[in-house]
Amino acid sequence: MSAFTLMIQGTTSDAGKSILVTGLCRVLKKRGINVAPFKPQNMALNSAISSDGGEIGRAQAVQAQACGLEPHSDMNPVLLKPNTDIGAQVIIHGKVLLDMDAKSFHDYKSVAMTAVLESHQRLNNQYDVIMVEGAGSPAEINLRDRDIANMGFAEAVDCPVILIADIDRGGVFAHLVGTLDLLSSSEQNRIKGFIINRFRGDISLLQPGLDWLEEKTSKPVLGVLPYLHGLHIEAEDAINTQLFNNKQGNSLKVICPVLPRLSNHTDFDILRLHPQVDFEFITHNSPIPPCDLIILPGSKSVRSDLDFLLQNNWREHLQKHLRYGGKVIGICGGFQMLGNKIHDPSGIEGSAGSSDGFGFFDMHTTLKKYKQLHNKTGYLCLNNAKVSGYEIHAGISEGSALERPAVISNDIHDGAISFDNNILGSYFHGLFNEDEACIALLEWAGLRQVESIDYLDLQDKEIDRLAIAIEEHLDMSAIMKLIQ
Repeated sequence: MSAFTLMIQGTTSDAGKSILVTGLCRVLKKRGINVAPFKPQNMALNSAISSDGGEIGRAQAVQAQACGLEPHSDMNPVLLKPNTDIGAQVIIHGKVLLDMDAKSFHDYKSVAMTAVLESHQRLNNQYDVIMVEGAGSPAEINLRDRDIANMGFAEAVDCPVILIADIDRGGVFAHLVGTLDLLSSSEQNRIKGFIINRFRGDISLLQPGLDWLEEKTSKPVLGVLPYLHGLHIEAEDAINTQLFNNKQGNSLKVICPVLPRLSNHTDFDILRLHPQVDFEFITHNSPIPPCDLIILPGSKSVRSDLDFLLQNNWREHLQKHLRYGGKVIGICGGFQMLGNKIHDPSGIEGSAGSSDGFGFFDMHTTLKKYKQLHNKTGYLCLNNAKVSGYEIHAGISEGSALERPAVISNDIHDGAISFDNNILGSYFHGLFNEDEACIALLEWAGLRQVESIDYLDLQDKEIDRLAIAIEEHLDMSAIMKLIQ
């Protein structure tokens, strides 16, 4: 068995590659085609646990869902999780290799390509079609040498490419033509057509530009996707601003600081979509508003993000918030920050050393070399509500605070609840995703008569909505010819 591979590349980051691959995966699945997603190299702090116990980009887990598959580490063989501006944790086939700075990883790419091709071959042996997502732009000249994320991969496996650009950013024709001009002749020949994303307005006004583009490049425009207002597909990395939905009235006000190395912010998508929750991410130097619940999120660099919060007066704000009866939740790195100390003796996430935490829980956390990577289910100790999620953390927490756990999973205690019942911490990502758990936590935070939301069903319906738009607005007959 040998699969056909089709690759989606973008003129920029956030051009719509992840969205398009997700939607095409669902379209092909609905047509009875055995399809799998693939991203050779991903750089993201939003990650997921694969069925084989590895760590991959969150976007590939969503794309696997679109295919009706369990995510597997082969779907994203190289994952980079930035922990500084010039360095990242390198994850190969789902397992942490080591930390590298940008130059060291560039030198390592020829080795990483072997891992990429091994994963692609394994998928090639199992599926009819492999839908591949590129990273960034293929026209990043400084990264062309030993490229494994875009044209370097496409050339290695000899696959066709569709190029997508975001018209909402402006300059869409310059993006497409400029990208094409910066490619080699063989790479230009590999691009079989263009897709324009996030168009608003009268398509007839765009038609002269589309005609010019086809005449200029001798390549077809395969379609123009409209701006899908309110579309919720979990973000690959950047916070999806379409979900900013400040609500008024009797809603519960929830805030969360945007940390420099914030990880897995998709934990809070369900809250941002909830009709009774006014959720707000608090960015650097923004005023901190009064609220009912503060959530400290996960972090890829816990001690440095803790220092960021301390420098921005979050200790004083948390203390005041609790004095006035507010509630606090810490998830993963945010949970670790609520303790007395965080120790990193081996420099796992930066320079070796220890930091004082906020001191709300009598516990300390030590960062270890090997990560805890688990998909888990259990129940909240608040009211036995079902909870499901996943753990991705290097820290091991110890202390008397853990004698009052927040979650019990297979008889193993997780997290903590304070004696006054106002602070809760857990290592569970996805803490709010189960309807029972979401209701229980929002009631604990002060919301009354909480509405029920089936978040998993909502996710699937949004993927279907995207697939319908693709069927309607793209030339699927031309795309199907590419994969046949």
